[in-house]
Amino acid sequence: MTSVVAPSGEQYEISGSGYRAVVTECGATLRVLEHDGRALLHGFDEDGMSTGGQGQLLVPWPNRIRDGRYTVGDQELQLPLSEPTRQNASHGLVRWVAWSVEEHTGGSVALRYRLMAQSGYPWTLDLHVVYDVSADGLTVTQTATNLAAEPAPYAHGAHPYLSVGPGPCDGWELTLPAATRTISDPERKLPVGPEPVEGTGFDFRVPRPIRETEIDHAFTDLARDGSGRVTVELRDPATGHAVALWADAAHPWLMVYTADDLPGAHRRAVAVEPMTAQADAFRTGEDLLVLDPGQDFSASWGIRDLT
Repeated sequence: MTSVVAPSGEQYEISGSGYRAVVTECGATLRVLEHDGRALLHGFDEDGMSTGGQGQLLVPWPNRIRDGRYTVGDQELQLPLSEPTRQNASHGLVRWVAWSVEEHTGGSVALRYRLMAQSGYPWTLDLHVVYDVSADGLTVTQTATNLAAEPAPYAHGAHPYLSVGPGPCDGWELTLPAATRTISDPERKLPVGPEPVEGTGFDFRVPRPIRETEIDHAFTDLARDGSGRVTVELRDPATGHAVALWADAAHPWLMVYTADDLPGAHRRAVAVEPMTAQADAFRTGEDLLVLDPGQDFSASWGIRDLT
């Protein structure tokens, strides 16, 4: 008799230094992250599915591609419209596929997936991700290798929803060291142009409460520490609970989203999404990587408890 499989497939738990994470077979998705029993993410139950991109990896592009159509050389390519209501190709091709475990120890899990050449993306990539917990929190390293004979366009991101309590997020303090945001078309959520945050309601370079601000924007011009990391902090002053997400220098973009239009998570979490390129990069070429045959690309980000 065939056993029942959870909607997100096998569950891979790792733990250490008070941290506990659960990564799923489906999409190599980060379903749970806790520290000393307190949730650092707004995740989803084992008998449920990710909604709104919760914890998913976004490969080989994050965010949206207008009409799913782009050009490489003399090739006119058309991707499936995975966001049909807005006529966009959204968040890549690997969110719902089964990843294979390469190694699973008490504090670390590595998964791999081979993205085969297909209509709309005629390149083959080997994809690899490692989730590791330590006293420094959770570290995630995403790697792609171009196995095709031709250069391949590539970008990636991830979609964790940070949480410091049950919400709403209005009273939480956000620290977002970004000097520029992208203005987006409200109907299709596609970039219109950049705007300095100074003098606007989107300037969180100095910590302050989110209040009624609705955020669903990509941010860049990021202030970094000596190691090249940018760090975003979210804090509930009522409880003192706080969480940080950091991203290395390979991520020039952060998407921040207060989940205003996400059923079940309405302003109960703040998605902070490290990205190597923003929306529509396959069309604009902005910060788009082109991987030569055999070339590897790796980038890391992570989450830690600040309480």
